Amino acid sequence: MNENYSRPIPLLAIVLVALAVHGPLLLMQLPAGSFDTNFHIFLASHYAHHWFNPWNDKWFAGFSQTTYPPLTHQWIALLSNVAGLKMGYMLVQLIAVLLLPVGVFRFAKIWVDERAASYAALGSIFLGALAFLVYQAGQLATVSSVALYLNAIPYFYEWATQASGRSLIKGVALSLTAAAAHHVTLIFGIVFFAGPVLWIACVDAREEQRNTSLAGVISRALVFAVLVGVGVGIVLLPYWMALIQHPIHQIPIPHDSRSNFLLNSITAINYFVIPYGALILALPFIIIRGSSVPRLRPLLIGFWLSLIFGLGGTTPLPRWLLGRAYDILTFERFTFWATLMAMPIVGLLAIELLDRFRAKAAVALSLAAVATIGAALAWLTANPYRPTITMDVNPVISFLNRDGHDSYRYLTLGFGSELAQVSTYTDASSVDGDYNSARLLPEMTQYGSAQLTNAKFYGSAGMASLRAMLEHANRYGLKYVFVHDSYYEPLLTFVGWRKTETFNNGEITAWSKDDVPPAHRIDSDAVPPAWMGLLWGTLPIGVSVLAMFLELLLPARQRLRTVIATPVLVDEREGHYVA
Repeated sequence: MNENYSRPIPLLAIVLVALAVHGPLLLMQLPAGSFDTNFHIFLASHYAHHWFNPWNDKWFAGFSQTTYPPLTHQWIALLSNVAGLKMGYMLVQLIAVLLLPVGVFRFAKIWVDERAASYAALGSIFLGALAFLVYQAGQLATVSSVALYLNAIPYFYEWATQASGRSLIKGVALSLTAAAAHHVTLIFGIVFFAGPVLWIACVDAREEQRNTSLAGVISRALVFAVLVGVGVGIVLLPYWMALIQHPIHQIPIPHDSRSNFLLNSITAINYFVIPYGALILALPFIIIRGSSVPRLRPLLIGFWLSLIFGLGGTTPLPRWLLGRAYDILTFERFTFWATLMAMPIVGLLAIELLDRFRAKAAVALSLAAVATIGAALAWLTANPYRPTITMDVNPVISFLNRDGHDSYRYLTLGFGSELAQVSTYTDASSVDGDYNSARLLPEMTQYGSAQLTNAKFYGSAGMASLRAMLEHANRYGLKYVFVHDSYYEPLLTFVGWRKTETFNNGEITAWSKDDVPPAHRIDSDAVPPAWMGLLWGTLPIGVSVLAMFLELLLPARQRLRTVIATPVLVDEREGHYVA
């Protein structure tokens, strides 16, 4: 028993635990009711049918999918050929979940020894923030990109400290793959993840008496940064061009993650208590140990910044530092990053408890881990703001796909995230959509409202945006409106629409307007040229395949020492460590 506690947990065993915990939940399609799952499936369905044409006519009377990094959606599209779109989504999410503890293990070994790193990786499987993003928020791209990025950072460290060419190649390839999954993770990861790693690499160059120098570390870090910067510029070139051509100027849309958590208990539970779970009890240890051990101080600073940003509007710091970007970003991702950065120090806490209390500590740690993920899963039903719509939208899809109804555009009201499900399986086009950054129609960008289908939740701004769209129905060929919330019916009646059909025993009503002409394509300068579609369909998926081949063709060399074993503290007063 004692020997088992004193040895690192094999990485394969950790991955199998992740598979045992999250595999059944994903195979049961638990994320299917999350906020963003249908959105990701919708984008993937377009690639399944139009791989090299990123222009999508189904939302906002046409928008370019180059406004969102495509990698996860392209892999869903590929897997959908054998598993279907929904199961393809679950498989891609499962791969990301399995890569995450591997990345945490490798990242943690920069800071702590292999034993502590193994417990950090095991703990990451049960993080409330992970369960929150996967099963409630449905943020596939965020989880995928950070899992890839955590696997890339150790290669950056090896290259900077040891001038390992194979680490440079693999680190750059994985970084580009992470960017192709989600660019925001890479942009902020430079500060929150790579910054502390570069700091400790410089410290190691100065103190560890290795065959390198401080100038060598900095120069190699610059080489890595330049290669990744140029690579991201090329791989996501259509995205950058779309952003430059149409920068986001829409009126800010409210989001609870930017709220002051001290003023709203439900928001505090949703964005702080549930994501952190039992880690809240470990915060004093994280701060004390992280500040008292010199090697952990860079990691603690990265954790602290992520934690503060994750608090959204609770403190003024994020708004001060981000400026206008503050009103565009959502901040639950920063909480997720904070929990990941805390895990190496939590791994130290775990081994100290195990060394002292043995079986009692093992039971307590297991209960804390299970309680954390259990609370996050229970919150799926307890959260009053979670999507609860479980209606059958197949009659709406069938209506739009028959009798030439797809010659006109449509709108759904009260459908929530089911809007994307309707759009996925119908040939008709909508003036609404579930991706705020892709909106170009003035009826939507001029008001502080997101989706028209949820217009009432945005107050007067939402209803003004909806009314403007209904009044301009003839301009867009908007003939059909499907209503799942009677709140909107008086407005429809007032602006001249009439009820024509009901579905599901009156659960959904269909409304139409008689004088609407068939829809025509709206001219837009945002339509990507053919060469851009070729790049978009080739480079992101290509760099991910390259990264996989490099991992197989260039395995890590066996060394007598790990890249850096969490040093065992010999003299805290002098801050001297031995590997």
